[in-house]
Amino acid sequence: MHKQLLGANHITMIRNFTYCITFLATLNACGGNKAAEIVTNDTIVEAPEPIVALPDTAYPSVSTLRVTTRVVDTVTDGTIDCYDDPYATAPGIMTFRGNQLRNADMHGSIKGTPSAIEVDWTFITETDNRSTGFGQWGGGSGWTGQPVYVEWHDGKKEIIVGSLSSNVYFIDYNTGKASREPIAVGNPIKGSVSLDPSLNGNLYVGQGVPAQEPFGAMVVDLNNNIVSDFFGFDPRAPRRWGAYDSSPVRVGRFLIRPGENGCIYKFIVERGKLRLHSTMSYVAPSGPPGIETSMSVYRNYGYTADNHGYVVCANLDNMQPVWVYHNADDNDATPVLAIEDGKPYLYCSSEIDRQGVGDAHFAKLDALTGTPVWVTRFAGQRYDTDGKHFDGGFYASPLPGQGDCSHLIFSNVVYNNSGQNGKFVAINRADGSVVYETRLNVYAWSSPVGFVNDEGHMYVLTGDCGGNLYLIRGTDGTIVAKRSVGSNFESSPVVVGNTAVVGSRGNSIYKISIR
Repeated sequence: MHKQLLGANHITMIRNFTYCITFLATLNACGGNKAAEIVTNDTIVEAPEPIVALPDTAYPSVSTLRVTTRVVDTVTDGTIDCYDDPYATAPGIMTFRGNQLRNADMHGSIKGTPSAIEVDWTFITETDNRSTGFGQWGGGSGWTGQPVYVEWHDGKKEIIVGSLSSNVYFIDYNTGKASREPIAVGNPIKGSVSLDPSLNGNLYVGQGVPAQEPFGAMVVDLNNNIVSDFFGFDPRAPRRWGAYDSSPVRVGRFLIRPGENGCIYKFIVERGKLRLHSTMSYVAPSGPPGIETSMSVYRNYGYTADNHGYVVCANLDNMQPVWVYHNADDNDATPVLAIEDGKPYLYCSSEIDRQGVGDAHFAKLDALTGTPVWVTRFAGQRYDTDGKHFDGGFYASPLPGQGDCSHLIFSNVVYNNSGQNGKFVAINRADGSVVYETRLNVYAWSSPVGFVNDEGHMYVLTGDCGGNLYLIRGTDGTIVAKRSVGSNFESSPVVVGNTAVVGSRGNSIYKISIR
């Protein structure tokens, strides 16, 4: 591997001080800016800076793509009406990687030095053995498969997980028993379901494999435990494919849902249903792409990446592109935003698919312009066997470090250069240098999650595709605990306290504790 350092633009943050003797009120559309307190004469107070929309601009890079924007609802203003992240105050973890930035899957806390991984319960799913054009999918959960965790108003703690068995399951977090009847959705679910953070009862589910028609995305109304809305084949989409592995994200009154048909959809959220407002679709020079990544959001900018290697920043106000960056090859790992020194940066990573043999790119971009800060390359290859191929590179979404690892970002990388092998890697966020690599038994698609103890020491939990779970000391990559549990951990865990819930291929969902 090697890294390439590149220049970055900087924004100067100006702090405004003012003398005041009266009440100052500056509020944005959803209360994100707070009014200053009443103060006495000659007291210096810091005025709150208004949260403003990012500029409606288009960098030259957008000319790479042929973009079409279609506004369906010409009456409703499409401007994002709220910049507060609704997931930040939601009672649980309700979308893939926890929030709009997709960097919040770090809710874990432990005491002292952990040394063991324990299984608290195992939940068994049904299996779907129907033959499809893509094989049989069985049960349990696959990539990305992160469960939802929610604490309802009545105090019930519930796990909600989409399964390859073509069901959505509801599990009591404490006991591992079914908390309500499963809901059949017709086709296997590969992606992560998303619960509306307003707790209006909307559960957003995307189908991943067509075993029957119709094939698409839906709303499950949890108030009535029914499929209440379905969004199927879109004849206007540039790509004729109906899968939705992306985990939708709520932004103000809208829900943003990328599809594998080359479209990014903006819906108006209503109870039990979605009403289409507008779409942005695009075609790359190599053809119409599919989007399997979940969208990350900063203010009115949304970020996603596709299987042709393009990372796209879109202005969600008007569904127009802002910038485009080509990240070498197929991108399935969700781009992750991090605010560093008051400025947003985007971490994105690619696979080794179209190359056959080549490099997977892990890049840090200026999120406002798409300018690379650094790019680190990991040499590997695609693994072909029995008429199937397994890409090298990154399926796992990166995990920014916290505590004593705040200078690092973690991920799993597939090498395939010695069988189907892979490693857990730690990368320096400042310059892209690889701090260490920890060898796993086999390659890993699951996204790592973290736990920080009472002294600020970070430990990372990750699973591999051989069914092993690892607890790794974040500072140096030492494996402090390892346990063989499932048959294949493609899914990403959801973290609660010192526990995690994660699904396995086969037919099992596990709750594990870090002790």
